[in-house]
Amino acid sequence: MIETATVEETAHTLMAKAGIEIPDDYLDGIKEMAAAEDGDLSSFVLQAMLENWEAAKEDRRPMCADTGLPRYYVKVGNEASVEGGFVAVEGALRRATARATTDVPLRPNRVHPLWRTDHNNNVGINAPEVEWSFEPDADWIDITTVHKGGLFGTDYRMLFPGDGIDGIKRFVLDTLIAFGKRGLACQPAIVGVGVGGSKDTCMVMGKQAACLRIVGDRNPDPEIAKLELELQELGNSIGMGAMGFVGKSMVVDCHVEVGYTHTGGMPVSVHCFCLSSRRATARLFADGRVEYRTDPRWFTPYMRRDTVEWSPSAREAAE
Repeated sequence: MIETATVEETAHTLMAKAGIEIPDDYLDGIKEMAAAEDGDLSSFVLQAMLENWEAAKEDRRPMCADTGLPRYYVKVGNEASVEGGFVAVEGALRRATARATTDVPLRPNRVHPLWRTDHNNNVGINAPEVEWSFEPDADWIDITTVHKGGLFGTDYRMLFPGDGIDGIKRFVLDTLIAFGKRGLACQPAIVGVGVGGSKDTCMVMGKQAACLRIVGDRNPDPEIAKLELELQELGNSIGMGAMGFVGKSMVVDCHVEVGYTHTGGMPVSVHCFCLSSRRATARLFADGRVEYRTDPRWFTPYMRRDTVEWSPSAREAAE
């Protein structure tokens, strides 16, 4: 059985890791961009980013003064057992968030939307968000924390089926240009695109695509993988680089996730996971072990299943 105290301590550690340590996949992507960037100001910003991340890691302080809105993604093995049940897990995550706000420290960004009151700890009504998914044939729990900005860098549009792939490209390109011109996203960003579902699931898929897949990861559908690379290339060809300066370093990677949708429409959402790229994951085992990593491994074959039933043969086909 996984102990509640272990959940809380692990979540507290994840809050610090996400706020301070840049994931290696994103760091390597930025280093490649810095080597290829030929825009003077964009190159300067990329080098300053790399130096800032080194300083943050050495000083054990957050890499950006705005530490965003901390949230959790929890993947539960079907055979996992937790002391106190999953209500206790949520309680542990809320306590860890409040502690980390003071200890890391994180900026206490959460306020009541109407009265603007706050508890000074990033905890409140529906905060922090906790999203759940499940995994067969497993007895562990994965906890991922993501600190994503909560102001801009996101857009949505309902397209028609006839708009097709070209319509998706046009919308993504228009969105990235608008974000760059108006300073609504801190690029270079990991761009997540959700296609399909209903409006709410389309937004969820796009945000997860941005925050929960690593740089270099490709969708298992070869045609979607091709679209990801085309969107990345388009984003880096509009003449904007780091923080909107002239250059070609706007998109460090692009990830697309899809869901079956209404036959009459094609909803699309675009999400930019900013240059801080704050995420960290841990796997908790029943024997007390905790393994930390930076790849959430959120989109498993089970999550992308396209069948009524799930079986070992379905897993093999998906893989």
